[in-house]
Parts: sequence; C-alpha cells; structure tokens
Amino acid sequence: MTTDAARLEPGSTYRSTLPGNGEAYYRLVLDATSNAYVSATAVPDPDATVSAIEGIRVSVQDADGRSCSSETTTFGAARSPHPIAASGSREAGGSRCQAAGTYYVVVERAGTTDSAPADWELELTAVQEPGLARAGATEAPQDWDSATPAPPTVEPQRRRGGSGFTTAASLEQGVWTDDIAPGQTLFYEVPVDWGQQVSATAELGTATGGSGYVSSALDVSLYNPVRAFVADKGVGYDGKQRTAALAALPPVEHANRHSFTGRVSAMRFAGSYHLVVHLSAEVAEEFGDGPLGLTLRVGVKGDAQRGPDYVGESVPEGVFAVRGGGPGGFPGAGAGDTGEGNGGDGIMAAVAVGGIGAGSVILVGLGVWVAVARRRGGVAG
Repeated sequence: MTTDAARLEPGSTYRSTLPGNGEAYYRLVLDATSNAYVSATAVPDPDATVSAIEGIRVSVQDADGRSCSSETTTFGAARSPHPIAASGSREAGGSRCQAAGTYYVVVERAGTTDSAPADWELELTAVQEPGLARAGATEAPQDWDSATPAPPTVEPQRRRGGSGFTTAASLEQGVWTDDIAPGQTLFYEVPVDWGQQVSATAELGTATGGSGYVSSALDVSLYNPVRAFVADKGVGYDGKQRTAALAALPPVEHANRHSFTGRVSAMRFAGSYHLVVHLSAEVAEEFGDGPLGLTLRVGVKGDAQRGPDYVGESVPEGVFAVRGGGPGGFPGAGAGDTGEGNGGDGIMAAVAVGGIGAGSVILVGLGVWVAVARRRGGVAG
C-alpha cells in the first residue's frame, strides 16, 4: 500500500523484495525543478522457470495516482532467469507531474507468470538531476554519425566482470576477455563523457564439446548512468564463435532526451554506462556447464566536451561526470578489475526500514547484495 511505502533518498542504493502476486510501493519527495530517476533490478532464483514475456514493471505516479512514466522489462526469448532492470522518472518542465511533493514508485511483476509466485529480490537506486541554468536545445541533434563503428582490434586484456551494477568492472576503450558460464550474468561499466560515442561488441568463443543450437544464447545490454535501458542485442549459438554488436549510438548530449527514439533519448548523460552480458542457462544443456570464453570490444569515440550548465549538483554528486584517478589509469576502476573474483559480497551500510518485506528497504553499501548464481551447480557468479 502507498501508506506503507518506504522512502527512497536520491543518491542511495537499497535492497528490497518484490512479491510474486502483488506490488511493492516506495515514495520519493521531490522539488519542482529537478529531474528524478529510479531504477529497480529484480533477481529471481537462478532455478526459477520464467517465460519470455515475464518481467517487471516500474511506474512513477503523483499523489493523485496519475502516471509520470512507466517501463517494462522482460526476460526475453532466452527464457533464462537473470537480473533484469526497469526504470521510471519524473522530468521537470513537462505537462504532467510538475508539482513539488510526494511521488510514488510502484514495482510489480509483468507478463505471464510461469514461475512459482516466489518473492524476487530487488535492488533500487534513485538519482536526482538538477535543472539547467539557462534554456537549452528543445530538439535532439539530427546529424550524428550513425554508421556502425569498427570494433577495436588491439591486444586483449583480462578483466573479470562483476556480479551486479554495484560491483561492475570498469572498462576503457580496448579489447577485454573474461569467462562466462551458462546462466551467468556479468556487469561492466564504461566511462563516457559529454560529446563521446560508445560502442560495444560481445563475442562468445567456441565450445570444447557438445552440439546443437540455442536460439537465444547470448544477450548484451547497455544501461545509462541512472540504470535506464539504452539498447541490447541477442544472438544464437551452435558451438562456433558468435558476435553480438550493439547498434550505433549517438554522442552523449543533454538534448538527446528530446528524441522519440529510445536508444537516442537514453544517451542524455555523461557518466558510467553499464554493459550487462547474460549467457542463457539453456547453453549448458547442449554444450556443458563449463564456462565459455567472452571477448568485449569497447570503443569510445570523440573528444570530451563541456557539459551543460546545471543549477547545483546532481545527487549523488558527480554521477553525470567522468572522473579520473582510478586504479589502472582510467576513470572509475574498482571492484572486479584485477581479473580474479567478482568484487566480493556486499556489506550493509544501514539498518532495515520496517524489516525486509515487500516495499521495505535496506541501504546497500560497497559491493553488491547478491551474487548471481549459475543455474547449474549453484556456484556463485
């Protein structure tokens, strides 16, 4: 119920649960001039059975129940249980949801429910973006280079992916290798500044045994700095090397938000963009449980440009900026960067609000609160 909704503070990350047959409610207290973004990542049990159209829906509503935005994300054709994220927003300057006050975030199951009605774990984040000091462009740029970029061909480096958004391994432009097991999901982040274009290609290596064909085996998705979906690409697998390349994306511009094309509108911020790679659990049935080789070719094209003149700071501060100083000589390097392990399990930085029930939250500190298990053998990713 909205009367029991736990409050989400911009700049924080929370753990919660989503019931199998109901909604989870949260609330945001917003001013009239800032944009607010909230993302929910659902993690089903790795042994769950899910359908292609099953997933989660996130809605943001005002105090009178009017919708500000909503988004639905499903498990897709792979029908493989893995973390999925959906987001919602309240954008200032529009025709609705403009008043200061309390807004509600509703997270619910979507689509046909093939899995048992068990609770799913949730990770939620809230981000606040200030308004502009002066009016900016009201149309998205139309003249960007939409040609498919050539992937990098430099010598690869080993980089171990994280088990969640919070422990994503940081990547710069280059070629990176990892291993991925059936049912596993790996997370990486790429710093992209204002005016820069990001591109990414994921290559799944050859199998050492087995035969057959999995129609939706490998999926690579890109999320922006507020964990809103940008684009994805999936491919089948027959034991030979296969490549999944994201469609061309525009340079990061504040004005991209005015586009009616989702993958353009989502490229509205500088900051850390997240690559999420999932290998379907069905691959194990044809080619065995052992991990397969994964190669990521990441490009960041163009010189960094001056960003928009914001009125005040974002919350959390610096989320829409690229900062240097991380290990390895590029921005944001952190957990999972050494080539070994997944960055470790998370730690709790605050006490629970009302217990761990639907709609209640725990503040999450460093790391991630759940390691994504491989579907077979129960080995943590």
